This record gives sequence, C-alpha cells and structure tokens, in this order.
Amino acid sequence: MARLVKDMVISEIQARIGDARDFIVVDVSRLDAISANRWRLALRKDRIHALTVKNSIALNALKRKGVKGLDGVLTGPSTLLWGSDDIVSLSRAITKWAKDLQKLEIKGAAVEGQSLNAAGVETLSKSAGRLETIGELAGLMLAPGRQLAGCLQGPGGQLAGQLKTLSEKEATE
Repeated sequence: MARLVKDMVISEIQARIGDARDFIVVDVSRLDAISANRWRLALRKDRIHALTVKNSIALNALKRKGVKGLDGVLTGPSTLLWGSDDIVSLSRAITKWAKDLQKLEIKGAAVEGQSLNAAGVETLSKSAGRLETIGELAGLMLAPGRQLAGCLQGPGGQLAGQLKTLSEKEATE
C-alpha cells in the first residue's frame, strides 16, 4: 500500500476513534455471518463501536493519537471496540457476548495506557462502573450531613414536643 494511501487510512481511523482512549480487542474471525451481524447490531444499540482493520495500521493510528498498551494485544485477527458509557460497561457488554457466543474471543484491552489480558477484562467487568462509583461517593459525602441533621432534630424535636404540651395545657386552663 502506498504511503499516501496508508496515511489516508490512518487519518480515517483516527477520525472514527475520536477522543477514545480505552479499547477492548476481540477476535471475531470464527463467528458465522449471522452471529457476527447480530452481534454488531446489538453493539450499535449499546453505542459501542467496532472496527476491524490491519493491526499495523491500527497500531500506527493509535500511537499517533497517544493510545498505549495494545502492542502485545493486536496480533492475528483483531477487532477494536470502544464506546459505551465507560470502559467498565464496555467490558461488561463484551464479557456477556463472549459467554453467549463461544467463538468470540476476548484478546485484551488498553485502559488508561495499561495493557490488560482477557482475564483482566473479565475482572474489570465485575467492578463498579462510573455512575455506580459517583453514587457511592455522593452517599459517603452526604452521610455526615444526615447524621448532623439527625442529631439536631433529636433534642429539638423533644423540646418542640414539650413546648406543644405546655401550650396545650395553658390553652385548656
């Protein structure tokens, strides 16, 4: 392939990838056409992008974008996957599909510049996602305020009850 054509292909890959920095690499070469089509349509519904391209060109495009960690993973038939809400939800979806389609093989991933093997992707799929982590943090941040409000309401509520009782007594007298 001529250098000019390679540069055009690399530019196209970079445009498709956009700002993505985390990728999962799978081998779908053993899937039959019907399963592969069903899989790709389901990925599209989950806002997951899939790109099958020559490994050396993909590596070149990714390196130009500053993505590291896929050197040892992009070997043999490979499809790059990115998208979804975060890398955890992406790994959950792909792990689920790997269990449903026995011929789909997870090869590895790159998460924040670190390389993961297939077992690492499965472990990542079992961890808390972005939204879950934000919810946990919000709950932890609000807990002291809730406790303080409870402490203030306890004695204040008792005092209000006693004042009400006294005012009712005076009203009946």
